Amino acid sequence: MLTMTWQDMAGLSRLANALGQLDGPKKNLALQRALNHTGDKARTQVVRALVVQTGLRYGVIRRAVKAGRAFGARSEFSHHPEGKASLAYTLSTTGGDISLKFFKARETRAGVSAAPRGKRMLFPGSFIKGGQFPNRVTAQGLNGHIYRRLGRSRGPLELKDSGVIIPVEMLEGASAAAFLDTVNKHLPDRVMYEIEVLGMGFFS
Repeated sequence: MLTMTWQDMAGLSRLANALGQLDGPKKNLALQRALNHTGDKARTQVVRALVVQTGLRYGVIRRAVKAGRAFGARSEFSHHPEGKASLAYTLSTTGGDISLKFFKARETRAGVSAAPRGKRMLFPGSFIKGGQFPNRVTAQGLNGHIYRRLGRSRGPLELKDSGVIIPVEMLEGASAAAFLDTVNKHLPDRVMYEIEVLGMGFFS
């Protein structure tokens, strides 16, 4: 899970005096709005980075990465899991090792070709279909997944996964950097913007 709270972001100390001029509910509302606006931007950048990083389609990643938005600005804030409000924006996802079928897999005589992490490679001896070349047909019961026989007989079969695990990928490399870079670049200015809006130009 990637989590953004306003207290942890660089560059916000310069806003302390301005925030101090707002009453509690207005301050919380300004921070909530800023977190959600910046968080949504960060989610877009994380999804884009994960598409490149994993080799999965944009729609798949977008559905997989869930946003937990800041909420309850007019309530008493609490970091307790059972609290009624939260000044945090989180990105989370679940899932395990993704099947190779989702990486533009296609069968060849030498095995299945697929592109996990955007790099096409051959998985020798693996298959999607059954029958003799060139009249191969979709194998019943395999549901498009890629398998490899563990011996010379027809079974047992081994399901071939990609090694791509979205929860792991999201916390590493370009996707994690995209989250932090977007937050550090945009959150301080957005907080000031929201303060100006709620302060009705008092700080101009």
